Amino acid sequence: MTAAYLEVTDLNSKKVKYIPVPRPSTMSPYTAWISKLSDTDVLLAPLGTGGVVTVDMGGYVRLWETGLDNLQRSLMEWRGMIGSEDGRPIQITIQRDSGLDVSSPKHGKVDPNNDPHVGGNQWAGGTGGRDTAGLGGKGGPYRLDSGHKVYQVSQMEKDAVPDEVKQAAREMGEKAFKERLKEIQMTEYDASTYERISGAVRRQVQSLRIILDSLQAKGKERQWLKNQALGELDDSKIIDGLTGEKAIYKRRGELEPELGTPQQKPKRLRLLVDVSGSMYRFNAVDGRLERSMEAVCMVMEALENYEHKFKYDIVGHSGDGFDIELVRSDKVPKNNKERLQVLKTMHAHAQFCMSGDFTLEGTEHAVQELAREEADEHFVVVLSDANLERYGISPDRFARILTINPQINAFAVFIGSLGDQAERLQRMLPSGRSFVAMDTKQIPQILQQIFTSTMLSSA
Repeated sequence: MTAAYLEVTDLNSKKVKYIPVPRPSTMSPYTAWISKLSDTDVLLAPLGTGGVVTVDMGGYVRLWETGLDNLQRSLMEWRGMIGSEDGRPIQITIQRDSGLDVSSPKHGKVDPNNDPHVGGNQWAGGTGGRDTAGLGGKGGPYRLDSGHKVYQVSQMEKDAVPDEVKQAAREMGEKAFKERLKEIQMTEYDASTYERISGAVRRQVQSLRIILDSLQAKGKERQWLKNQALGELDDSKIIDGLTGEKAIYKRRGELEPELGTPQQKPKRLRLLVDVSGSMYRFNAVDGRLERSMEAVCMVMEALENYEHKFKYDIVGHSGDGFDIELVRSDKVPKNNKERLQVLKTMHAHAQFCMSGDFTLEGTEHAVQELAREEADEHFVVVLSDANLERYGISPDRFARILTINPQINAFAVFIGSLGDQAERLQRMLPSGRSFVAMDTKQIPQILQQIFTSTMLSSA
């Protein structure tokens, strides 16, 4: 697939390099006859200093940079554009149509050698293919990560999958998820798996418990407000009234609690966690699903035996919906086995759910539900991977929902990001309402900021 080579000579370093020029993918009928007369498929001309221009028989014009200074400048511009300075992996996306159709979803054959398979429709755990369980493909029933480099088909190809194939894939995924849930509930407690997750956040759990111990009551209490100009006559002010004092009445009203006052009601927390397909798909890239599981484990462990201070539940959101029950407020996990079941359910759901995003719906539903409950304070914390652009979700809409009810303290914590997605989204949301945590160790400090921000806002 090479029409010619550019020979580039660097006289300073005494090096010669050859750059392949691709062969035309299409040929115009008006220029096809030229190929029979000409000795070459490509014509070349100089382009100022440090570059050349080529044109081939298909009419493709390409500009080539060959000068060292120009190349270095372009490289720096490219790195700045894609944000590689933070040390995270660089991803290059090439849009092209595979030209292959889907048939029907299936698990696929299991390769005993676990060799990488790209673009086919036979093997389970392949990438960029179709019909089978894998990553980056189309028409498959669910995701399956075999630990190989992922090749991704375009979103346009995925959207073009026929509805009947999508429906069959959904049904197969739902069946596999139900079977996985049965396995999770029946499996013996896996101490090593839980220790791996719990051990990574042990210090953070202790830090969070210290923060919980220091939280003050915030709920206003109804008390008699004295020295009022209107209301019921205050018996202790009768003499003052005879002397002409006007503020001799009292009435029932709400007062901010004094420092150290015990809570009359527990604070209410809903942790809204992202268990969408992108969490599983990009977990190998930046560990976002693992980080989310660690964060949930941290909250469950830290809030154990703090029922008098905090009433919490954990709800998932994904392409399957916005109110996926993980932990009920009246049935929180009491031991490591129950907590591990929650974590395994998160992982399984992200693997088997359909593509899509219900972050906004989940946040709005959480705000509305908590507003109906009496509590010392209300908190909604949304864990998300910031992958909102793909579904056309604007930061303005997210910002409106986070601030829709002044009685509900709603915050977003982005625990995954492709490039600088999370940072850009954070900059466009209201100040103090969003955080970026690419390390689980940052989450206790973020929760401390969330809990104490309400005290500062009322000061």
